Amino acid sequence: MANKYQCKTVDMTFFDVAPFRYVAEVEVKVSAADVFASFENADDWPRWAMPIQKVEWTAPKPFGIGTTRTVSMIGGLVGYEEFIAWEYGREMAFCFTHGSKDNIESFAERYEVDAIDENSCRVRWTMAMKPKGASKYFLPVFSPVMHLGVKAMLRRFARLVEGRRCF
Repeated sequence: MANKYQCKTVDMTFFDVAPFRYVAEVEVKVSAADVFASFENADDWPRWAMPIQKVEWTAPKPFGIGTTRTVSMIGGLVGYEEFIAWEYGREMAFCFTHGSKDNIESFAERYEVDAIDENSCRVRWTMAMKPKGASKYFLPVFSPVMHLGVKAMLRRFARLVEGRRCF
C-alpha cells in the first residue's frame, strides 16, 4: 500500500486562486450525457489522460459531492480524491485529500460541460495545484509543458468520446 500524505482540501474558489492553473477547452461532437458517461467510466481515464494508469471508484453510484476515488499514476503517485462539485451533464470537480508523495499541498481538477446542442458540447478542464517542498521550485520550470500536456490530453478525450458516436 502506498504512503498517504494529507493534502489541504479545497473548495471551488481554489480554481480562481491556485498558484498554478492549467486550462484547456475543446468542442466535442457528442452529448453532455456522453461526456459524463465517459467521466464515470473508470477504464476511460487511462485512455486519454496519459499519466493515469488506473482509476478506482471507492464510493457507489450515484456519484455526487462527497464521492471518492483512488487514481494511480505513473511514477508511483496515487491520488486519493473527493468530489467537491457534481452536477451531471454540467460540471464536476474533485480535490486530493491525500497523495502518496509529500510534494502536493493542494490539487484539484474541474470539468465544465456546456451543451451547444443535443449532439455537441464544449468541455473546459481546469487543473489547479499548489505544490510544496522541492516541487515549488520545479513546477514553474515545467509549467509551459504542463499547459501543452493538458491541451493534448483534452484533445485525446475528444477523440475517444467522438469515436464511440454512431453516425
